[in-house]
Amino acid sequence: MSDPILDSGDDAIYTLRTTAPGPAGSLPLDAERLRRMSSGELFGWTQNAGMGWSPAAMLGKQFLILSTQGGIRAPDGSPIALGYHTGHWEVGLLMEEAARVFASAKAIPFAGYVSDPCDGRTNGTNGMLDSLPYRNDAAMVLRRLIRSLPTRRGVLGVATCDKGLPAMLMALAGSPDLPTVLVPGGVTLLAEEAEDTGKVQTLATRFARDEISLEHAAEMGCKACGSPGGGCQFMGTAATSQVVAEALGLALPHSALAPSGSPIWRDVARRSARALLALDLAGTTTRDLLTDDAIHNAMVCHAAFGGSTNLVLHVPAIAHAAGLRRPTVDDWARINRAVPRIVDSLPNGPRHFATVQVYLAGGVPEAMLHLRDLGLLKLDARTATGRTLGDNLAWWEKSERRTRLREKLRALDGIDPGDVIMAAPQARARGLTSCVTFLRGNLAPEGALVKSTAIAPQLIGDDGIFQHEGPARVFTSENHAIAALKAGTVKPSDVMVLAGIGPGCGMPETYQVTSALKHMKDGQRIALITDGRFSGVSTGACVGHVSPEAWAGGPLGKLRDGDTIRLRIDTRNLEGSVDVVSLAAEALHARPLHPGLHPNPHVPTDTRLWSALQNASGGTWAGCVYDAERIAHLLQLGLAAEKSSARVGHS
Repeated sequence: MSDPILDSGDDAIYTLRTTAPGPAGSLPLDAERLRRMSSGELFGWTQNAGMGWSPAAMLGKQFLILSTQGGIRAPDGSPIALGYHTGHWEVGLLMEEAARVFASAKAIPFAGYVSDPCDGRTNGTNGMLDSLPYRNDAAMVLRRLIRSLPTRRGVLGVATCDKGLPAMLMALAGSPDLPTVLVPGGVTLLAEEAEDTGKVQTLATRFARDEISLEHAAEMGCKACGSPGGGCQFMGTAATSQVVAEALGLALPHSALAPSGSPIWRDVARRSARALLALDLAGTTTRDLLTDDAIHNAMVCHAAFGGSTNLVLHVPAIAHAAGLRRPTVDDWARINRAVPRIVDSLPNGPRHFATVQVYLAGGVPEAMLHLRDLGLLKLDARTATGRTLGDNLAWWEKSERRTRLREKLRALDGIDPGDVIMAAPQARARGLTSCVTFLRGNLAPEGALVKSTAIAPQLIGDDGIFQHEGPARVFTSENHAIAALKAGTVKPSDVMVLAGIGPGCGMPETYQVTSALKHMKDGQRIALITDGRFSGVSTGACVGHVSPEAWAGGPLGKLRDGDTIRLRIDTRNLEGSVDVVSLAAEALHARPLHPGLHPNPHVPTDTRLWSALQNASGGTWAGCVYDAERIAHLLQLGLAAEKSSARVGHS
């Protein structure tokens, strides 16, 4: 009996040949063109013909479509090989729609792919150690792909989720001399009679605490995704990044948060391709769109939507890639004080509308109408439509699209769109507070942040201040922290301290812990402080980005169980502190690091390199970027010091 691994036994495999006629026709060359062509351009034409493009159509302008597509999807939508997440599962359909538009305009579409991971899939695993570092790597590869097609006239980026979309925005921002347009990959639908994709990630913890049945966990875990494509149903990092892309002017009006797979979602890709063609004809490039005003508008929309705290990392990185001034903590604080949250969405509440419902209520342009009336936007900023932001909003305000979609929300779900996206006075009356508060204190001398708008309202005093004081429960790994929550050994009033997961080990997000605190009984009465970061869907009194991190000698790494921690968060004035109050600062400083802090042996070498490079470039508050000039300067200083030391040693 033959071994099917060594040989299939199928005679058909021996039907083969060593020659073939090659493509018919001839390249549309003239003598002058041929004389000035580089070998690369000429061979590119040969390759185009080899892939089946008609030689007669070889003179068309070339446009590159880049995406984060993942998995192998059959034409009927069934999986041949799974992607890492639903967000990139269907975006190839958007690429197809755009490519047909380019071809119909007698242009030549090219396509490239850099797939992306799923933060939800890697939460609580060593895979999370690659999550944030992936962003920089992907942005570099995407930029290299752009430059590796030297004949491209413009780039259409298609992306949807937590790291792939920021990476794509960084890549487009780093192509200032080309016209570029971003197509957001959309969102998944709510599943009927099911938990959302944020809540289902807490099934294991709730079951371990005897709060749900095995049957409930099995059913809810199966049916949370209402459709096979699109980013999650909440205003996490994926959805917030889509909002930011539109606010930057790189995506068309009302393109963020479209329901994946729907006709209106496909239509965005077609119109985006037409927009890119128009930008090329007008000579408009990314440099004309991505300006300081665009960054301002993105930060304003982030605050108005109550967006993910991860954008405090991503927006500065996009600005850096574009050669613009990176917004500082002071800029974020100033904008968050000035901009009211006016969007009610998961996970912030109070009524927790899904992203697709935010889209039907009018999405980004609807929120921008309110922000315009408050005088908070830079309306002269140019956008991918070829028009200014002010022009786009004037169109949206009177558009049939706006009227019909808002009516659709009423008809489908019985929801008043004015309850989803509202005027500032109404938002204040309903208890919506501003988005992010930046903290200081003896545990965070260089700063920390909290998504203060997502703290449970019943825990905030009439003066708008959240206060919590309790004993520290110190954990030096996420696995130990989640095990304690499952076992019920962390109690209300405790302050969980999760140390040693800052940028030094890749700055993994801690959603496994923060989601458990949100959904388990009495979990919202437990506070959390960490030098790591959070998922965009995290809520509660969770303080992250504590700096300096434990591995840099930060005071967080010197805490012990029982130390009394005090949190004070002013959700109106957006200021506060995180302090240890049971011992003097000098005594804390004199302590050694927590004995449980040990280097994580699972941190990849790639991530260690990322950590060193981003730290040399300004660290977390500067966007975790690579500042090539500063890195080169520091390397030169280090090499010079090494040579000097060697000379001294030989003398």
